[in-house]
Amino acid sequence: MVTRFAPSPTGFLHIGNARTGLFSWLYARHHGGRALLRIEDTDKKRSTQEAIDVILDGLEWLGLEFDGDTVYQSQRADRHAEVARKLLDAGHAYKCFASPEELAEMREQQRAAKQPLRYDGRWRDRDPSEAPEGAPYTIRIKTPEGGETVIEDAVQGRVKVDNREIDDFILLRADGTPTYMLAVVVDDMDMGCTHIIRGDDHLNNAFRQIQVIRAMQGVEDGWEEPTYAHVPLIHGNDGAKLSKRHGALGVRDYRDMGILPETLFNYLLRLGWGHGDQEEFSREEAIALFDIDAVGKGPSRFDMKKLLSMNGNYIRKADDARLASLIAPLIGPEADEALLTRAMPELKTRARDLNELADGAAFLFKQRPLELTEKAAGLLDDDARSRLSVIADRLRGETDWTIEALEANLKAYAEELELGLGKLAQPLRAALTGQTTSPGIFDVLVLLGREESLARIDDQTGA
Repeated sequence: MVTRFAPSPTGFLHIGNARTGLFSWLYARHHGGRALLRIEDTDKKRSTQEAIDVILDGLEWLGLEFDGDTVYQSQRADRHAEVARKLLDAGHAYKCFASPEELAEMREQQRAAKQPLRYDGRWRDRDPSEAPEGAPYTIRIKTPEGGETVIEDAVQGRVKVDNREIDDFILLRADGTPTYMLAVVVDDMDMGCTHIIRGDDHLNNAFRQIQVIRAMQGVEDGWEEPTYAHVPLIHGNDGAKLSKRHGALGVRDYRDMGILPETLFNYLLRLGWGHGDQEEFSREEAIALFDIDAVGKGPSRFDMKKLLSMNGNYIRKADDARLASLIAPLIGPEADEALLTRAMPELKTRARDLNELADGAAFLFKQRPLELTEKAAGLLDDDARSRLSVIADRLRGETDWTIEALEANLKAYAEELELGLGKLAQPLRAALTGQTTSPGIFDVLVLLGREESLARIDDQTGA
């Protein structure tokens, strides 16, 4: 078995394309086959090296390692043209000398007559000698004029089209460059692809591309029809096709949002595929369980809230040192990974993404005097500052700077005042972190240490 993932460099790795790549990769891994990567970089204006690097970087981040060397479609134009010439020589294709003006007039007439817009085959049976000497021409395939083309799609089931709906499409342009329809098929066949997994927006292309395969079967060895699997597209929560108005579209966008790669891997896996009620899968489980027959026929809906909730679960399960290394650059050069690692068990309990995690950890490295948020400053009225002065004195006398001892000390003071512990903890949190949210207040005291904790409290009391 050989599958392929064939993205076009358009500036980013689209989330829908990434899922197609994931399905292709998993299907090959599940069946012990090979998963190949092809970059369809024939659009010279958009296919910059930077755009290609974005795709490769996104796939690496997701952990999708493809087999063999990456194939670049732009480097195979001579082979594409060779196939077109072979079809021409075998009588399965022909030269079309229709000018752009003629074709535009043809389409206008079809439009006026409310007919489908398709090439009318005007050069299909004409002798090329009828054309002016040296006139430019395209090479068009001769598609069947009757019957129907049937595809047994692994996802969509049995699909068919009347061959009269498939016109004699262009294989080779007048300037000698191959069309997408030709290049894709030649590359798939030369790469030995047995299974083509892609979005169902390519289903109509399959009916055309299979004509090239069938025409070449009597011309050259190795042109076996692949199994097609056209996967429904991803929609937004409103049911419309996923677009910019639904939020981030590229894999890099989600990385920048602080999504872990294992989260996105798992979330994309569950978009259109499932295994009972199980929501989360390790990479090994995904390979063991994934098969194309469990992919649904209907479009799946992208739910950002569900993605963030899943990401929070993965953050809580993640290795503390790894999380520390990921958020340290987000905090800045002052971040201490060792301290972040020690703080992580508390920090990661409420974060849904790495940016939130970094924001929640930033208090550890703030320079004194702290800049307080508006809400934090509102907690430090005169009564609160007076209590903080007493708390500072009590903490100075504390000989056991542990969570248990500090909690007992503060609880005793709250009982003396006949106040709930929160009435003391919230102003203390504001003084220590500059914020109204943080890990548990006693964890904060231990993480900051005696000297830094007392200095921050003194800054707010004027001591």
